[in-house]
Amino acid sequence: SDEMAPKYTIGQKVVIAPPKNQKLSSRDSDIEVYAGQSGTVTNYYWISSNRGEVFYVYTVQIASGKKEVVLHEDELAADIE
Repeated sequence: SDEMAPKYTIGQKVVIAPPKNQKLSSRDSDIEVYAGQSGTVTNYYWISSNRGEVFYVYTVQIASGKKEVVLHEDELAADIE
């Protein structure tokens, strides 16, 4: 079904856009550093929750450096050039 499809694909340019309303965990404060930066999706995989929901996690290469960050789908936005 369509809902299984990842929103972003390998090689796609994305912007890191952490949801504004989340309470920050230590993981999120790492992401906050990259907010607004663009990057390229280098890989993704899916996880199913114990409720059976499937969600995608993406590895993103930050454009400004060599760092790769692992992000959830709702922490990314397509980079419209």
